[in-house]
Amino acid sequence: MKSIAVYCGSSEGSNKNFMAKAFELGAAIAKHRINLVYGGAHVGLMGAVADGALSVGGTVTGVLPRFLAAKELQHMTLTETFLVDTMHQRKAMMSELAEGFITLPGGFGTMEELFEMLTWAQLSLHKKPIGLLNVDGYYDSLIRFIEDMNKNGLLKKEHVDLLIVSDNIEDLLLKMKEFVPLKDEKWVAAVNR
Repeated sequence: MKSIAVYCGSSEGSNKNFMAKAFELGAAIAKHRINLVYGGAHVGLMGAVADGALSVGGTVTGVLPRFLAAKELQHMTLTETFLVDTMHQRKAMMSELAEGFITLPGGFGTMEELFEMLTWAQLSLHKKPIGLLNVDGYYDSLIRFIEDMNKNGLLKKEHVDLLIVSDNIEDLLLKMKEFVPLKDEKWVAAVNR
């Protein structure tokens, strides 16, 4: 992988370890000589992941809607920044620029980005690895919910397995490098439990 998009919160959250892990993830991505692609802001976990990559000489690409740049949220020391008109354009460009995705703790926007990439993988619109860094069990209930989708016959096991989960950064990066995409399906049919 030459580039990874990181989805995460624009706030710091109440757990101080969220910021620390975001910074650590950014640094680890850079140390692996992987370009970080992210939402372009200087605040919250987003700013921490970018600062982590920059702190060890990594390259960072930000993709930020103009309306957020106008609110002075733009990180000004990135390797490159793309300003776009809409949130939809932001997500599309981040997906195009990235060869893999990692989700850190976040809110609705982060969930939307994660589930859009999972849906696109499910439909074979991309064949890129999707990682979830489960910091301090933040995503435990979400993981159980996804497993319940399968138990209730609404999601195939192979689609559950599209989400690569770890609480360890190096383990997650290794699993993502070893990812084997699903074979193309003509149609997502009845769920096999």
